[in-house]
Amino acid sequence: MDIFVNLTIAGLSTGMMYYLLSSGLSLIYGLMGVLNFAHGSVFMYGCYAGVLVFSKTGNFPLGIVAAIVVGAIVGWIMERLVISRVYGQHLSQMLLTTGLMLVLNELIKIPFGSNILPAFQPASLQSSWVIGDIVIIKYRVFLIIIGIVVAVILNAVMTKTKLGMTVRAGVQNPEMVMVMGINIKKVFSFVFLLGSALSALGGALMAPALGAINPEIGLMYQITGFMVVVIGGMGSLTGTLFSALLVGLASSYTAYVYPDAATAVIVIVMIVVLLIKPSGLFGKGAE
Repeated sequence: MDIFVNLTIAGLSTGMMYYLLSSGLSLIYGLMGVLNFAHGSVFMYGCYAGVLVFSKTGNFPLGIVAAIVVGAIVGWIMERLVISRVYGQHLSQMLLTTGLMLVLNELIKIPFGSNILPAFQPASLQSSWVIGDIVIIKYRVFLIIIGIVVAVILNAVMTKTKLGMTVRAGVQNPEMVMVMGINIKKVFSFVFLLGSALSALGGALMAPALGAINPEIGLMYQITGFMVVVIGGMGSLTGTLFSALLVGLASSYTAYVYPDAATAVIVIVMIVVLLIKPSGLFGKGAE
């Protein structure tokens, strides 16, 4: 029983990290229809910004804020210079954002090189609570709490606010929204910026959990992020959250039984879900 509890907490914390990465993808890819293959690079920049600021200042919250700001800035530049020119052109989006990914990955190597960079947890979150044979790592609980807070706020923004209603209306009928006097391009720019900031936040929080980062981390987790969005259903934040937790738990349990299959199980889950519901668990075509 104690092993099950430990694995469940580890899986939930991993799932919440996947959610922070994938929620940004869900906004950008699912709602706006933008295939951003440089999203993982923004995640990677969040990793580096958070680790660097924390290592220099010893202030973990400041590192998180720095990562969010860096992610938002990188996302804003990407959207303004590249993405805004190819809305609705998926092939162009794939080619241009793939090029951006390569450029961003090489740029990060200029100051940091290709070597592994250690990432540390704040001292206040390094210890654990021990209840009998159950060991609850504080940092994992912290990740779960942050993930819940972000999920609640993001869901409220997209379902209860004028911004959220405008975005959803703009996705379905952009011409109608523009006729009402709303600059849908500015709204989409903000959504892209928000998605990038969420990705960078996920990077800043995941780096200490991993213990080390390198320039390849963005590509690795970008693939996982896309799979999480596909499993949950395109454009569904609820589906993204459920999918991220499902993937996190499946990876955690599988890693205990057969570590070599921990990554492969994510692909297996995606295949099974798509065979049953091609639109994803919470996709528009789901029954």
